[in-house]
Amino acid sequence: MAPTRPQSQIIPIVENGNGPITDRYSESSLMIDNILTTKAFAGRLCKALGVRMVTNPLIVALARNAGFDCLFIDLEHSSLSLAEASAISYAATLTGIMPLVRLPWQCGSGYVQQVLDGGAMGVIFPHIVTREDAYAAVQQCKFPPWGKRSMWGQQPVLGMRQTPLPILVETCNAKGSSVLVMIEALSSLKNLDSIAAVEGVDTLLVGCLDLSTDMGIPGNFDSEYFRSALIDVSQACRRHGKVMGLAGIYNNPSLQSWAINDLGVRFMLCQQDSNLIASAAKECVAAVVRVDGGHTHMEVVSPRQK
Repeated sequence: MAPTRPQSQIIPIVENGNGPITDRYSESSLMIDNILTTKAFAGRLCKALGVRMVTNPLIVALARNAGFDCLFIDLEHSSLSLAEASAISYAATLTGIMPLVRLPWQCGSGYVQQVLDGGAMGVIFPHIVTREDAYAAVQQCKFPPWGKRSMWGQQPVLGMRQTPLPILVETCNAKGSSVLVMIEALSSLKNLDSIAAVEGVDTLLVGCLDLSTDMGIPGNFDSEYFRSALIDVSQACRRHGKVMGLAGIYNNPSLQSWAINDLGVRFMLCQQDSNLIASAAKECVAAVVRVDGGHTHMEVVSPRQK
């Protein structure tokens, strides 16, 4: 069953295709579609690539070529700067991939303002425990009357066009500032319904590494204890019309299949750039070693050495 938005949050979507738009947009058009609105809430899976090590915006082209829908640009577990996150975010927008930025924990509202003004279409808030945490996240992301975000008249998600403020506010609030809250603590599980009930929250994203660690079973994703927690998150999302997301589970097809097909996960952090580089590097070296055959290279000498 696909999640549905509460009726109060439904705003007509400006159709602009699957990629970046050029001269076809109106004042209220985003540069690209918000995939949470156009895919996840329609029951289709949104596939994210984590960016925590690569700083060159060309990573966006590789992600698009591979078939990812969005980028999970990580400022919590990386040394990426705000400027680098902004460059990658806007490159993603121009390429047709939705840029999302995860904040450092307890970083304050200034970071939220800067990543949104820098080009992010959504903000990922780690370690959300209470309804108050989720409400504060929405308040920081949305312009009045939905929230308390400070106004700036040129928004990257609108192509830096001079846009009438009423249109800018409505468009950015509805489609250009998604709020994803991370469920990563045992104490969060007691508050799932109150967190999911907060208007303006789009996605409950389970941080599987932190959650399993806080539950006392680090990395034991196949345990019934951990799976029961995922079921609880799924049920809360269904009750309140939110997207369920999953992060931190890689190379586990059976668990991913269960999460997608049984729990209704519609947003998944599929892999990190650093993991992909590490695994590909190991495979490359292993392949060369197999060809090499274990020679010490003293056994194979050139004619000059004979």
